[in-house]
Amino acid sequence: MQDVNKYFEYFKIKKEVVTLVEKSEEELQKIFKEIDNNAFLNSLKVLQAFNKENISETDFSSTTGYGYNDVGRDKIERIFANILGGEDALVRNQFISGTHALTVALFAFLRPNDTLLSITGLPYDTLHEVIGIKENSSSLQSYNINYSQIDLINDDFDYDKIKNYLEKNEVKVIEIQRSKGYSTRKSIDIEKIEKVIKLIRSINKNVIIMVDNCYCEFVENITPLEVGADVIVGSLIKNLGGGIAPNGAYIAGKKELILLASERLTVPGEGKEVGPSLGINKSILQGLYHAPYVVASSLKMAILTSKVMEKIGKKVEPKWNEKRVDIVQNIIFGNEKDLIEYCRGIQFASAVDANSVPEPTSMPGYDDKIIMASGSFTQGSSIEISCDGPIREPYALYQQGSLTYEYGKLAVLIAVSNILN
Repeated sequence: MQDVNKYFEYFKIKKEVVTLVEKSEEELQKIFKEIDNNAFLNSLKVLQAFNKENISETDFSSTTGYGYNDVGRDKIERIFANILGGEDALVRNQFISGTHALTVALFAFLRPNDTLLSITGLPYDTLHEVIGIKENSSSLQSYNINYSQIDLINDDFDYDKIKNYLEKNEVKVIEIQRSKGYSTRKSIDIEKIEKVIKLIRSINKNVIIMVDNCYCEFVENITPLEVGADVIVGSLIKNLGGGIAPNGAYIAGKKELILLASERLTVPGEGKEVGPSLGINKSILQGLYHAPYVVASSLKMAILTSKVMEKIGKKVEPKWNEKRVDIVQNIIFGNEKDLIEYCRGIQFASAVDANSVPEPTSMPGYDDKIIMASGSFTQGSSIEISCDGPIREPYALYQQGSLTYEYGKLAVLIAVSNILN
């Protein structure tokens, strides 16, 4: 075997970090095996969906203009609905991001004087201007759509407050954000979602339950749609894009809700019938095909990071031996310097723009300065190796992704060595 030391020297990887990481790997093999088993099951789901739709090379063909009769696009949407447990799905490159898909869904389902209720507390920062939490003349609140929120208690739903609110108020849409966003709470697993949906349905059978499913696909074997949610939303530059889809997002769930969303994205009366694929079908299908393995690699990367960072005295969430709901790993540094140096280490471990030096900067949709390492093939892709976080207490970074476990392991070696140096 070729000597690796010259490569370690190039990346300034410390020998003690190599020992620490390899020892941690040995202790994680049982968990890694469970992740592999889950990836195998999810691969079966994907393969069956492809087989049922009889995917052929002609489905990779591109449409332009209006996008009428795009057979490949329509097959993709049936495949997503099949895998995610929905009646229908809207999977489009016209979606710029997961936030865009969420915005389309909210504007599709809500009308003036309706109420949107978040039961996972404050939503992710980029939705604040969408909702009107932060003033914007194009927000939901500017259309007289009401907003209220109920915070979590000890990383679980406040069932009593939810029950009391629903008994006293008419609510059109309930929003559940599974992943933690820029908070230090735990992400929400399927069991808790199933429990709260049963409570909601016992009070109001008609309320639309919408789940922000970003970062969570293929981490568990059951989706929110399979436990009673009406609609779920996610991004294709996260889990289900497999690092190959260059952009896009999905909305999946009940047929009548997907119709509303499609007519909001395109044109009332045309809905899903229009929207050119512009040559993206192959990338979406290939990304989905790879997604179970890529998500498994991301999970292993997250668990290894958690184990190693805990060993060098940093707070982490979740801990290495806790149940995983998404691919996000919190590292709480407690100080700005270590946060920045770790982030720079991840950037140096990236395939693209490795020589760029991340600096905290202002970004649209965020109140605090943000630092981000994202040397990705697709701009902003969080299924590739990346980390980001706001420059504010408690100085936490949110790490996601790794297309392969091996590149993830290298990133840990380089980033940890960087803060120790």
